[in-house]
Amino acid sequence: MSDMQNNEKQEVTIVDIKMPFLSMVIFLVKLAIASIPAVMILSVLFMIFGAIFGGAFQGMMGMGHY
Repeated sequence: MSDMQNNEKQEVTIVDIKMPFLSMVIFLVKLAIASIPAVMILSVLFMIFGAIFGGAFQGMMGMGHY
């Protein structure tokens, strides 16, 4: 039976990753740098949604009128 026809589940467990220390440091620095734009985009989205929902809830509660 070929691998394409085999419908049984096969579990895989990773027990070790052999990676030089300097390569891991460089990878983590790149990961940290790549996360900066993602955090900025998420911050803008949260500000937009916060403004929309904050204004909607304030308008529904009638607290916006003095």
